Amino acid sequence: MPKGRSTATKGGATPPRPPLRRKPRKRPKLADPNRRLRLGAFLALAMFATIGIRLVTLQVLPTPAYANGGIEDRLRTVTLFASRGGIYDRSGVPLTHSVEARYVYADPTLIENPREAAAKLSPLLGVARSDLEKRMAKRKLPTGVQSTFAWLARGVPIDKANQVMALNIKGIGIEHDERREIPGADVAANLIGITGEDLNGLEGLESRYDDVLRGTNGKHLFEFGNDASYTPIPNGFSQVTEAKPGSSLTLTIDRDLQYEIQRLLGTNVRARNGTVGAAVVIDIKTGEVLAQASEPTYNAADWQKFKPEDREDAATSFVVDPGSVHKAIVFGAGLQEGVITPKTVWPIQSTIRKDVVYRDTHPAGGKRMSMAGALAYSSNVTTIMIADKLGPQKVYDYQLKFGLGKPTGEGMPGEASGRVLPPAEWNGSSPGSIPIGHSVDVTPLQMAAVYAAIANDGKWIQPHLIKETIKPDGTKVPAPAPETRQVISPQHAAELRTLMEAVTTIPDATGVSGRVNGYRVAGKTGTGKRVVDGKYAPGDVASFIGMAPAEAPRYVVAVFAYTPGGGGGDVTGPAFKEMMRYTLQHYRVPPSTKAAPKFTAFP
Repeated sequence: MPKGRSTATKGGATPPRPPLRRKPRKRPKLADPNRRLRLGAFLALAMFATIGIRLVTLQVLPTPAYANGGIEDRLRTVTLFASRGGIYDRSGVPLTHSVEARYVYADPTLIENPREAAAKLSPLLGVARSDLEKRMAKRKLPTGVQSTFAWLARGVPIDKANQVMALNIKGIGIEHDERREIPGADVAANLIGITGEDLNGLEGLESRYDDVLRGTNGKHLFEFGNDASYTPIPNGFSQVTEAKPGSSLTLTIDRDLQYEIQRLLGTNVRARNGTVGAAVVIDIKTGEVLAQASEPTYNAADWQKFKPEDREDAATSFVVDPGSVHKAIVFGAGLQEGVITPKTVWPIQSTIRKDVVYRDTHPAGGKRMSMAGALAYSSNVTTIMIADKLGPQKVYDYQLKFGLGKPTGEGMPGEASGRVLPPAEWNGSSPGSIPIGHSVDVTPLQMAAVYAAIANDGKWIQPHLIKETIKPDGTKVPAPAPETRQVISPQHAAELRTLMEAVTTIPDATGVSGRVNGYRVAGKTGTGKRVVDGKYAPGDVASFIGMAPAEAPRYVVAVFAYTPGGGGGDVTGPAFKEMMRYTLQHYRVPPSTKAAPKFTAFP
């Protein structure tokens, strides 16, 4: 309607208002039971799904926050000992090797009566009762926690370990272990050496090659149940680090020959009231040491009962003044330098002065003596005269060339180097004493190597004990090639060998006791001194070193014996004879087909 227009109807009357109409009230909806049921079912399913997921998370999936909760209290570590490699002779015969055994341990927290337990265990374990009692005593670790483990014995034979377990002592258990078995007892014991309770090498080759033989231990970490036997829980936590076995060594030693050389050496030294002896057998073509014996020796399977000095290897630790066996070096140098020839004959006086007077045991009295005679009678005067013509520097040079003054590097730990004096350190008597083997420090092995060089056409080969290493998988690794050097020419070496045959063939020569029936022998006797802390000890060191067959040498045998007194021919000649005879027969060396040359000492 336009603005201002009256709402009055025609005639001025107001129309009646229509009656008010109210909307009808809506009826309230009633709850739907089906909907409630669906909602409840959904919530229940959601709850169960949540619980299920949580259970899977806790039990199946890795959950660092909970997985290790309390597990450290249920874990135990057992050492898996690596098998130690064996040591074998050149034919593969074991000299020492490891066999299965058990170790016995205690949990001190479970031992109810340590004194009673120790009394029962002592006879079986061979450990003093008081010692066992101390080991089983309760004690705390640095962390403050009670110790649950104590060693009682290692390397226990299986039958003994079973007897231990049959005692049913609470807190006593056994685990897999190994022990060192030495089939030959004292055979090559001074070479092989010993191991400690933990099977680590302590002496000898066991010590020198410990890193090769030892291997690496493994471990087993596992979860155990709530019992005294630490039984692993089936399907429980278990983690194994496998042990890595050690390698084995094959030596150049021949066990049968070693046994016989040891027997002969011991018999010889003891028969003459000696205290120390050494014997070495070398294959001259290879430098392999076939036998290396010491007197005294010991039972390596029960080594604790022997003195430390009984366990030393005399061939590499016995430092001596070699005496006349050193003369071969001077004669070899004289031949090589042209100072003498095999036919040289000199008038030889009975004495010679070099600050002090040096005498011959077989005085020539001014007669003409051959070089063969000089060696046969071990003439000091002749040897000193040759050295005079060579001069101090040449004498020293040949000492070094023949391997004196430093360890041979054979393979034994702690090998002595010996000592030779350079010319600058010679004094007034040195031109007389040094050529005849005094004021010279050597080992029996060094001198054996000198004679092996003469036997091997003048070629020095480093003596060695290790033939090969055998890895855990059976692979054989040969030892490094030995050091070699030519010292004198083959011709002059052959000449020297021939001259040294006079030592065993001239009727009253110093070495006739070293003759071997059926074989030609070239060698030299010696009488020297033992050197202890740089000083001479009372008594004499007798020696005999020789080679056979002299016309084509195969082996060198060196014998040394420290006795109250006596010359090399008398003391060690008979032992050399038996050792060389056995060696030649053992290796089936044919006898000599030609007789030795005839020598004249005073032509």
